[in-house]
Amino acid sequence: VQLVESGGGLAQAGGSLRLSCAASGITVNNNAFRWYRQTPGSERELVVHISSGGTANYQDSVKGRFTISRDSAKNTLYLQMNTLKLEDTAVYYCNTWLDSKLYWGQGTQVTVSS
Repeated sequence: VQLVESGGGLAQAGGSLRLSCAASGITVNNNAFRWYRQTPGSERELVVHISSGGTANYQDSVKGRFTISRDSAKNTLYLQMNTLKLEDTAVYYCNTWLDSKLYWGQGTQVTVSS
């Protein structure tokens, strides 16, 4: 299983970014995935979890602003981030698990400026 994130960058507060997580070795539509984020000196925190059936659960701070989605044709997971805030600045990671093994991507940096 390999996960490759992309789409991070610099955005202004109130702006938008869309993160991608391209998966290989696992099908995005048939498995649960998560987006996490991490800032320096802090533990990774769960942003959103999507079940294999498509039910999404968001961290309270991103509800109504972030949306997780999946593209089966591209086998890619997305995180649409709108109305960005300074506190959304972090490295964002996608993860999943298969056969009791956890897999992480390399992360993509999101920086929100005022």
